[in-house]
Amino acid sequence: MAENLVAIFLDRQTAFGAKPAIVWRDTPVIDFAGVPAMIGRYRAALTALGVKRGDRVMVKTENSPSFVYTYLAVLASGAIFVPMNAAYTAAEVALLIEDAEPALLVHAAATPVPGQDAAPVKRMTLEPDGSGSLPDLALSLEPDLSIEAVASSDLAAILFTSGTTGRPKGAMLSHGNLSSNVAALHEAWHFSSDDSILHTLPLFHAHGLFVALHLALYNAATLVMLPKFNAADVIQGLGLVSVFMGVPTFYARLLAEPAFDRDVCGTIRLFVSGSAPLLPSVFEAFEARTGHRILERYGMTEALMITSNAYAQEGRIAGTVGYPLPGVSLNVVDADRNRLPAGEVGEIEIKGPNLCAGYWRRPEATAESFYADGFFRTGDTGRKDADGRVTIVGRSKDLIISGGFNVYPAEVEILLAEVAGVVDVAVFGVPHPDFGEAVVAAVTVDGPDFDVAALEAAAAANLARFKQPKAIHVLSELPRNAMGKVVKTELRKRYAESFTSS
Repeated sequence: MAENLVAIFLDRQTAFGAKPAIVWRDTPVIDFAGVPAMIGRYRAALTALGVKRGDRVMVKTENSPSFVYTYLAVLASGAIFVPMNAAYTAAEVALLIEDAEPALLVHAAATPVPGQDAAPVKRMTLEPDGSGSLPDLALSLEPDLSIEAVASSDLAAILFTSGTTGRPKGAMLSHGNLSSNVAALHEAWHFSSDDSILHTLPLFHAHGLFVALHLALYNAATLVMLPKFNAADVIQGLGLVSVFMGVPTFYARLLAEPAFDRDVCGTIRLFVSGSAPLLPSVFEAFEARTGHRILERYGMTEALMITSNAYAQEGRIAGTVGYPLPGVSLNVVDADRNRLPAGEVGEIEIKGPNLCAGYWRRPEATAESFYADGFFRTGDTGRKDADGRVTIVGRSKDLIISGGFNVYPAEVEILLAEVAGVVDVAVFGVPHPDFGEAVVAAVTVDGPDFDVAALEAAAAANLARFKQPKAIHVLSELPRNAMGKVVKTELRKRYAESFTSS
């Protein structure tokens, strides 16, 4: 059986040749019959540029069909795909080039990249412009339709973590990791060739690349691509598709649009949210507006998708991430790795065919994160209900210890988010001379007349004193990364001296 992920995709697309594969900016640009030749042309271009099996190809650009063709050609050639956040600075790119030692850097013409002196590597641009870009080279060549034979354990991609807590680490993902995960999601989310997906997520991130794109390719489902999320464009595009995937911020922005209602969602069978926690208040407001319960799942760069709420609407519970996907083992353990009873909070560890092989050229980091029995320390804290349903409480590094008591930010965030007028909330800890750490909240609100006293009253009525925020800051917006996750390290830094400055 073919183990190369591209071979798996193409084999499942053969009966759908006339069907549009990618719609870009409202225009069909390729059908499934044309996909093999397009991959072959890009593969021939990579070969002409000296890319060989096992080489790394780095890509730094926004969404486009050319991004998809480059990705598939890299895998078809047996090389390793290394996407980068399009917002990275030239200095950040230079650091990753030093780490991954790519044979080729493919980038947008206008994006910041280091000079040749700082990072000597062969480069090509990804916009067709008649001046030697990768698409121009590819379209000038005869397609190489061969697909490199690989083992399921051979590397397909290296995705670098965000690096918010130190130097980025490259998670090494194999063809088997990717194929097993898309097959599990295909079953869990009832995908078929009847589907079409509205894609607005960045392709440099696992959510956009390995979930949305992979499910389209695996199921011969039409991918309706937009360059990025824009609420008005999404509202217009939803009527053309059956599935939409986003981060919580996308759903909050859709709810802010008066035009977003049940009629807009008439063709949708599934809304999926991930990459950051979905507030129960957003879940409930979305259901009230559209009749749809958003399906929340749990994943991470190192393991792709790990759990999912049930496909049936009534099985989707706000504030939870559902059950482990088939083949995935998930334990909630204490500091000594003893499994905890249902309802108790501990660290989540996982193992399964979706789990990466470790971190690229970082044996120490790999040893710190992987146990000898193959389980991986996720760094997340959570609990399991009696029936096995998983709830994520927060990141281990986000745990606040105030006066010797553990405070889990998610518990406080969910409560404060229920206060009328609150749009979003982040809870974090900062140094405190008496308590060690103080609980602090940052919120965004929907108007200038918001009274912080309402938050203080809600906390006093529903939380033990040690869990109550000692300070609440109203901000115009919360700092977020490219996938909508709140960057709590920035908030902790901003308010670090709130209680300790003289």
